[in-house]
Amino acid sequence: MVSERAALAPPRLPGLDARFSRIVAVPGAGADAGLVREWHCLDTGAQLAQLGAPIAGTIVAVHGNPTWSYLWRHLLTASVRAAAEGASAWRVVAVDQLDMGFSERTGVDRTLAQRVADLGAFTDALALDGPVVTLGHDWGGVVSLGWAVDHPESLAGIMLLNTAVHQPDGAPVPGLLRLAGARGVLAASTVATTAFLDTTLALASPALDAATKDAYRAPYRSAARRRAIGGFVAEIPASGSHRSHAELERIASGVARLDVPALMLWGPNDPIFGDRYLDDLVDRLPHADVHRFEGASHLVAEDRPYADALLAWLGRNSDRLTGDDHTSARQPPAATSPTDTADPPFVPIWHGLDRRHADEDIAIVDMSSRGARPMRRVSWRQLDDRVRRLAAGLHAAGVRRGDRVSLLVQPGPTLSAVVYACLRIGAVVVVADAGLGIRGLTRAVRGSWPDVIIGEVPGLTAARALGWPGTRISAAPLPAVAAKALGVSYSLQDILRLGDGGSLPIPPGPADEAAILFTSGSTGPAKGVAYTHAQLSALRDVLASHFEVSSETGLVTGFAPFALLGPALGARSVTPDMDVSSPRTLTAKAVADAVRESDARIVFLSPAAILNVVDTAAALTAEDRVALGRVRTFLSTGAPISAQLLEAAAQLMPNATPHTPYGMTECLLVTDITLAGVHAAADAPDAGVCVGSPIGSNRVLISALDPDGRASGAPTAEPGVLGEIVVSASHLKAHYDRLWITDQAAARHTERLESSDPAVRWHRTGDVGHLDASGRLWIEGRLPHLIVTADGPLAPVGPEQQVERVDGVRRAAVVGVGPEGLRQTVAVLETVPAAARAGLASADLSRAVRASSAVPLVAVLVVPRLPTDIRHNSKIDRSRLSAWAERTLAGTRPVAP
Repeated sequence: MVSERAALAPPRLPGLDARFSRIVAVPGAGADAGLVREWHCLDTGAQLAQLGAPIAGTIVAVHGNPTWSYLWRHLLTASVRAAAEGASAWRVVAVDQLDMGFSERTGVDRTLAQRVADLGAFTDALALDGPVVTLGHDWGGVVSLGWAVDHPESLAGIMLLNTAVHQPDGAPVPGLLRLAGARGVLAASTVATTAFLDTTLALASPALDAATKDAYRAPYRSAARRRAIGGFVAEIPASGSHRSHAELERIASGVARLDVPALMLWGPNDPIFGDRYLDDLVDRLPHADVHRFEGASHLVAEDRPYADALLAWLGRNSDRLTGDDHTSARQPPAATSPTDTADPPFVPIWHGLDRRHADEDIAIVDMSSRGARPMRRVSWRQLDDRVRRLAAGLHAAGVRRGDRVSLLVQPGPTLSAVVYACLRIGAVVVVADAGLGIRGLTRAVRGSWPDVIIGEVPGLTAARALGWPGTRISAAPLPAVAAKALGVSYSLQDILRLGDGGSLPIPPGPADEAAILFTSGSTGPAKGVAYTHAQLSALRDVLASHFEVSSETGLVTGFAPFALLGPALGARSVTPDMDVSSPRTLTAKAVADAVRESDARIVFLSPAAILNVVDTAAALTAEDRVALGRVRTFLSTGAPISAQLLEAAAQLMPNATPHTPYGMTECLLVTDITLAGVHAAADAPDAGVCVGSPIGSNRVLISALDPDGRASGAPTAEPGVLGEIVVSASHLKAHYDRLWITDQAAARHTERLESSDPAVRWHRTGDVGHLDASGRLWIEGRLPHLIVTADGPLAPVGPEQQVERVDGVRRAAVVGVGPEGLRQTVAVLETVPAAARAGLASADLSRAVRASSAVPLVAVLVVPRLPTDIRHNSKIDRSRLSAWAERTLAGTRPVAP
């Protein structure tokens, strides 16, 4: 074979420091034994030596097909910069695989096993004996993992971008690769033309600029230099008979035995290596840290700031990566919470069912959508029997501890039974409600990559049409034709039959993952929040203790997250007649009917639901008002609520103590305040909404804002400090699901707190506020909604409260317009009566609003309705309003935001 020697160096290319480029002569391995091959690589070693920085270890970065080491340019630059600033120095060696990039063209067809051997020969030539952290993307991920499996004595850690080590049984090879590898297409698309290369570069999101695309094409200007692009595609083992299949299986099996720290950064929109391959790798490396960059695609190294994330991860794990025994197990200890060690001992979430398993009293009443179906009443005995049969049936159907089960079922007896059945066998329930919308729900389901989907027909239809993963189980029996069309394997009736007389497996422990609950998505894509069994049980206990819930307490649950807690509390619960995915559908009459049906003493509602309950109070009869008079506790949960609205609701339940707890999906109960507390706070000079004092052993601190609006201060309890709210509780989440970077951001500046008490974890909420001298918390907005003016950061809620005192203003949002750091404030109003169209407010209203506000307003605008988040219908979307106000004031036709 004719061999084309390596070029001396690549040409000058954007973003690439030419000093990193070098050629390494490497004695060949495998089929190349006795030969010397010339490798091109990018190496930061010389620059680190000039800095005099002690090297912590080496990152060996391996590109895929059809890229080259240029893919890693940002990491090389960032690593040298970090070392210059005093951070740990990690040498980065980014190779061009043989026949790729600017390495030698050997003229030899290289199998997967040969490429793994090639990389081993290269690291031997550089005398890299550890600690080594491998980094790979695409087929470079497979090659780097092959090296990792073969070099346990040097391996310190693994880092991966979109790649795969196993093709799932029955799953087709990704379409782009299948097309490129088709007979008659392979040579034309990969070698004779630049089609495959161009298609790969087009996957970047956002699109690459012309100069960057040209840099990727630089080593592949001729068909002769593109030969290995086709060779790589041909090496994909699409069947067990392929010559590389055995090597891929060897690597896949070996990866599952690796116990070193691992990080996976993923672009979920990748049409080649999507989430199914991530899920397979997570199964093999369950201790790995994972972050999915929502919206990123195949070229995640181009799409997102991956280099900063890699270096942050290396710093976070430096002790385990660079320790003397760097081949020992590195799985971090399981996150602990006060519940793990506190007395009394752990009591599982399903204990309330066990305790009342023979009770014929009513446990759940479902009044929702009564016009379409009859009201359902389920006794404790019936509920416990169904939970046990479903649990045994799911286990018989193959559902195991740790398997993820996505639930697309409306709140009610069926959903409650399925939830507790899953929890009983250790399956992880994934709850993302329909209020996220079809796009948000798709993102949530695919992001969590469930093993099983249990759903009603609309959810199963979406699952089929949109390619959601998981074995499908229908909530109700379906005709055979419909079941086949939807890909349904079982109905819940089938599962119940499987569970008849079946035994239950050993129950999960307190540290086992129990649930993934999705946030509302009001400030970005909805995030999956993971809870352990200990944390769910702690939430139950805090709720029961603080609000004095007992088995004699009936609950009306018009707020979905709490609808599932009735069985855990051992209390009768009722879902009123409403569409639970749309809180505004709840009426005062429906609440009264639910209270009467359940003899409820506690009512849970969301702010949006309360708004409509108050607006429909005129329809209440005298009998309805008597029923509501029996309520003793009323809670508004989900978002802060004004004193006026809370008072209006209290008038409907005159004997109830109104509470408005503050919390979030990550920590459902943090503080609490009663209406009396709200009135007491009304005389305080503080800005914002007072949400009361921490519940039980919960703690709240504030991380002060700097002049640029960043929460950079050490968390403190000092009163009057405006900043990000930082919370701790026994029921605080375990982590965000597959969002490692987000997890790190949520724990910023809490290291000192956690080192003083390792049993207590902290969470940065993203909310802005302050503590007063009495320890009460005041909410003043969200970090993304801060208006950074020339005088510093301004939180919006205080100015909004001032504006809302003006006659005719129903709700207000204060947002910023103009350049960052010099933002100007604008008031956007929802009025009574509602404005006919969006635009400038009248001169009289503008004057009154400006006079009421302590901050200068450059404009006052009106809209028919302020935009809110899609789940709670109550959190104002200030980011959307800000963009709309910018356009409107710039002269764009003021269409409603």
